[in-house]
Amino acid sequence: MKNIFFIGIGLIGGSFAIDIKKHYPDTVLHGISRKDETLNKALELKLIDKKATLDDLENADLVIVSIPVDATVKLLPTILDKIGDNTLVVDAGSTKEAICKSVEHHKRRRNFLACHPIAGTEKSGPTAAISGLYKGKTNIICEVEKTTFKLQEKALDLFRAIGMRIRYMDAVSHDKHIAYVSHLSHISAFMLGKTVINKEKNERDIFDMAGSGFESTVRLAKSSPAMWTPIFKQNKENVIETLEEYINNLQHFKELMQQDNFSEIFNEMENTNYIKQILNGIK
Repeated sequence: MKNIFFIGIGLIGGSFAIDIKKHYPDTVLHGISRKDETLNKALELKLIDKKATLDDLENADLVIVSIPVDATVKLLPTILDKIGDNTLVVDAGSTKEAICKSVEHHKRRRNFLACHPIAGTEKSGPTAAISGLYKGKTNIICEVEKTTFKLQEKALDLFRAIGMRIRYMDAVSHDKHIAYVSHLSHISAFMLGKTVINKEKNERDIFDMAGSGFESTVRLAKSSPAMWTPIFKQNKENVIETLEEYINNLQHFKELMQQDNFSEIFNEMENTNYIKQILNGIK
């Protein structure tokens, strides 16, 4: 792959750029963004070699789309209109069903591979890009059968070169599962942050008492609202379902507290400790 184009060159796109350049030093990396200052910063950081526009996509071997999911839904058909017959387009969106549906009848649907790399931090923008972000991380690929085999292989070679593991899933299942393990985590962090901020208005010393437990739990509340609001909107039904279950668990915990039933609270926490085995298995 000689010419790789990044539409969106923040944490996700920029980290891809760093690792791709490391493993494929002869590639030419092109950046596309609606913000010129983003491209200037990406050039300064050497994340990309050149600025580009959508009209340049006809020269692309690979296009990596890492913009908010609502923007991906709107722009993806146009991207497929602009590319050549042998160009591969991949996205990195945290929702998959709406994105896949946006191009399900496109004449170049076979050129698109729907992906979700399970990697990231709470930071955003070109300065957030880091080397090795994807090493050992899982990349969920949806509707793989709709992408031409030759382009599938091209993508898999690249993903494996930068250290990613591959998992296949249908788009509907992806969105349901990711609502539990990612989207709910972000909502919890945002609402914990809100709760403490509201309390801090009356108790100025509260943050002096905040330890590493609070910091690690609320870390995700520093994530970009511009990225996460569209994710919640696209995955609304699944997110609401997870919230209902989460709220029920919180209500049950509150009732146990009101009843002074601390033996049951102990049992609930001890049973939940099983998650350590699950997370160790993932690692």
